[in-house]
Amino acid sequence: MNKVFSRPKCMSNTPYHYCPGCDHGVIHRLVAESIDELELASRTIGVAPVGCSVFAYDYFDLDFNSAAHGRAPAVATGIKRARPDSIVFTYQGDGDLAAIGTGEIIHAANRGEKITVIFVNNAIYGMTGGQMAPTSLIGMKTATSPYGRDAATMGYPIKISEMLATLESPVYIARVAVNTPANLMKAKRVIKNAFQCQKDGKGFSFVEVVSICPTNWGKTPIDSHKWLAEHMLPVFPLGTFKDKTGIEKAD
Repeated sequence: MNKVFSRPKCMSNTPYHYCPGCDHGVIHRLVAESIDELELASRTIGVAPVGCSVFAYDYFDLDFNSAAHGRAPAVATGIKRARPDSIVFTYQGDGDLAAIGTGEIIHAANRGEKITVIFVNNAIYGMTGGQMAPTSLIGMKTATSPYGRDAATMGYPIKISEMLATLESPVYIARVAVNTPANLMKAKRVIKNAFQCQKDGKGFSFVEVVSICPTNWGKTPIDSHKWLAEHMLPVFPLGTFKDKTGIEKAD
């Protein structure tokens, strides 16, 4: 018998506006399934960023706030401190979190704010036309690096998960991908773990999702996932970089 996949309860019945092949829809579903399974919807508050995923609030049947560019961790901090019984998460892209929001995410993590951050890394600015992001690969051609990213003048890709893992306060930091069924299943488990950390009051949790942007990469969705596996994953290896809770051993 074919299994029928129903919409998660905490997702709205709204058609996606994302480009064909974009992974945001898949990641949204994993977040929603995790919230549903942990029975957190009634007290969950999301914070949307600036970027393609600014419209995340259209797709979740949850309370949501919008933040200025890069400031989602600061907004989430205020909400969590004002309403400590709430489950608060941000959903941010690499242009938002790793560029203008670098200071915000580092200091929220360093303070050990009891929030959950979902970080979508597709190595490019999506909404604004495909400019080079802090996570763009060496040699990667973008609207602002037409000859390819040059380390001598533009620096190297910033590895946010590894950087945050050097801090003392975060309790759970992991990087996943959704390019294959196996990786998708692992991503679901990790995202759920991150929300479980917050549910248990254990501290700052962070999940980076290596993703694709077919439109700005100029590739089909299938070729984009192949390129991700061949080029992005060697630079951004998947795995758990910090787990002070032992939550993965308990899975």
